[in-house]
Order: sequence, then C-alpha cells, then structure tokens
Amino acid sequence: MFTIRPARPSDRDSLYRICLETADSGADASHLYRDPLLVGHIYAGPYLAHAPDFAFVLEAGEEACGYVIGAPDTRAFETTLERQWWPALRARYADPTNLPAAGRTPDQRLSHLIHHPHTAPQRILEAYPSHLHIDLLPRGQGGGNGQRMMGRLLTALREAGSPGVHLGVGGRNTRAIGFYRHLGFQELSQGSGGSLTLGLRL
Repeated sequence: MFTIRPARPSDRDSLYRICLETADSGADASHLYRDPLLVGHIYAGPYLAHAPDFAFVLEAGEEACGYVIGAPDTRAFETTLERQWWPALRARYADPTNLPAAGRTPDQRLSHLIHHPHTAPQRILEAYPSHLHIDLLPRGQGGGNGQRMMGRLLTALREAGSPGVHLGVGGRNTRAIGFYRHLGFQELSQGSGGSLTLGLRL
C-alpha cells in the first residue's frame, strides 16, 4: 500500500538515496559518483530545508520510495539558497574551474554546479514562476503513484497562488517526457544535449 505524506526533516537520508538512485536519466547513478551525497546536496536537500511545505514523500509501508519537491517562487528560492545553502557546501567542495569542462569527473561537474548553480531564465519565470522535481524508485512506479504525487504538489502550488510551474528533463529520459506530456506539460525550450524545459499553466 502506497501513501503520500508531507516530507519531514528525518527524511533527508531517504531523499538523498532516492535522488542518487534515479539520477542517471531515471536509473541508478550510484556507480557514477564517488561522493554519494553530491546529487542530493543539489537536487533534494535544498527543498527539504528551504521549501518544506512543497515536499512530499511516497511511502510503501515504512520505506520512502519516491518524492516530489518544488518551490512556488523560483527566483526567491534561488536567492535563499545563495544566502543559506550554497556557502557551506562551497567551503566543503572545491570549484574545479582550473580543469577543462570536458575533462571533469561526474563529481567535479556537480561541484562546479555548487559554485555556479543554474538559474532559471526570466522569460520562463514570467509565466511559470514555480518549479519541481519528482523521482520514484522502480517499486513506486506505475499504479498512478506519479500522477497522484504530481497532483498533490500542483494543488499546493495553486493554493500558494502560482500561475504556472516548469521543470527540466534530460532528452534521454523519454519515459519521463511522456509522463509529463500526459499531464499537460508543454515544451518551453530545449537546451544543450537535448535537455528540455517543460511548463504547465496552473
């Protein structure tokens, strides 16, 4: 039996684990990173710490097997992280700017992101100021769990007054792209490597 509940601070380890085990275009990326916490530091931890009202966990019994997380005001969230989240991580992880981008290891690429985090284009934020991430382990996929989780977060964003939400997805993750399109997300832009930014009006 699967249940969806608000995330708690004690879920941190579970969210980091799920984040890592879905980070290779939906597949387990544990073999790619020497530091298993790096992916979670960027894509999971900030939301649990700084947008907890928009973080929900999919639970099977007592075990978390998925999450959906987001922020209603992306620009304000980015500003908060710049002040309260990234400084401690920057002191812990060196910026590999002395290495050519093509020669960096997966860990070094993420360390670079800690020092130079992605910021959303203003042209996207004007209509889609919120953003989200959803990750489900294989045991949590199917059966409508993903759709129910998205519904829970989208409702929270609507209630917060958001007019629209966007997300990023890798071009190789065709299953996720199909899932988002089924929910009504439309392509907003295409990035390098085929990555897509999709948006949904709320």
